[in-house]
Amino acid sequence: MLPQEIILKKRRGEGLTRAEINSFIKGLTKGDVTDAQAAALAMAICFQGMEDDERVALTLAMRDSGHVMRWDMPGPVVDKHSTGGVGDNVSLMLAPALAACGVFVPMISGRGLGHTGGTLDKLNAIPGYDAAPDPTRLTQVVRDVGCAIIGQTADLAPADKRLYAIRDVTGTVESVDLITASILSKKLAAGLDALVLDVKCGSGAFMNNDADAQRLARALVAVANGAGCRTSALITDMDQALAPAAGNAVETALAARFLAGWEVDARLWDVTVGLGGELLDLCGVANGAADGRARIADAFESGKAAEVFGRMVAALGGPTDFMERFEEILPRAPIIRDLPCPHAGIVQSVNGRAVGNAVVELGGGRRKPEDVLDMSVGLTDLAAIGAALDKGAPLARIHAADDASWNRAAARVLDAYVIGEGAPEHSDPIRARIGPEDV
Repeated sequence: MLPQEIILKKRRGEGLTRAEINSFIKGLTKGDVTDAQAAALAMAICFQGMEDDERVALTLAMRDSGHVMRWDMPGPVVDKHSTGGVGDNVSLMLAPALAACGVFVPMISGRGLGHTGGTLDKLNAIPGYDAAPDPTRLTQVVRDVGCAIIGQTADLAPADKRLYAIRDVTGTVESVDLITASILSKKLAAGLDALVLDVKCGSGAFMNNDADAQRLARALVAVANGAGCRTSALITDMDQALAPAAGNAVETALAARFLAGWEVDARLWDVTVGLGGELLDLCGVANGAADGRARIADAFESGKAAEVFGRMVAALGGPTDFMERFEEILPRAPIIRDLPCPHAGIVQSVNGRAVGNAVVELGGGRRKPEDVLDMSVGLTDLAAIGAALDKGAPLARIHAADDASWNRAAARVLDAYVIGEGAPEHSDPIRARIGPEDV
């Protein structure tokens, strides 16, 4: 099939067949379709949209452009995906908790993007941790430990990698159709039985209003289930950092304290347990989401999740005593100093994007893809919405490499916070649920 005929058909607003989509994606993978042709189709999709059957066909074609994992495990194989947020270290706790409940979690994670943090970067703060094991080692760790959090390999959905690079420079990144295929092609290439999606919504998310978050969540759930993977989504609040910390080593340390039961933030608990309960229900291990949440809670409270996390770190090359010595093992910034609140009042709102950009300012996030991160820097003890503060009380604690970056980050954080009078309305961290029955 000629690529230009497929482009013309979509430009006219007509639906594409599975065969046409397969032909185009195969040509893209082999190099027979040019960058200009891929950009033209992406733009036509942006303007004309796609129906659910087209989205499913595009997702599966991109999934099948590379290696699709096959598992032979004595239980369901599952994963979770977040659309990206600030202070979102849920994966570090959720993967071992799920494994402690008897499911197997080959969690494919990514690097930070823009103001949002990446799970892969957080784990790279652990000395020796191998986030790119060979397939044999990956399979062995998943089988023996129950989970392995790793990065995407080059042979998973290579068509998506090429198409995303083209979209990035042609103004077609924000298409829900293309976002859906991009996210799910990589996840479905992991050979999953079930998937739960954490669709972030708010000032610190890419989807900053409920309507856009609902639209993306419904598209993801519909396509994933249409492609044969049991999937649901939770839309979660990102109008402030999810955890009271943002940065790589500091979020990893917070996850370790959460797992150990030393410091359990309520919002972080609700989102992590909620996602885990959904997933255990989807894969048939739990009798409903409430039973799933109870099982995840028990995995944390019994210490089983902490044990699994320590075993995973050791199995992937990290310290064998990480959970016992993480505070010594993780890098520490040379300057750690509180940022005082400029006047007394109650935290009314927080700009999540500005908080994320403060971490970038410190060197903990990327301005360019090739940037090398400072794993030690970040923010901790972030005051949450509703917190009552006296003048001079800590608004946040800034972990910096030098005084200049501390000052730049301090200015970003101060701009992010609105301090006023009166208690703001309480916001549930889980805003909505979209299940297979809703699409």
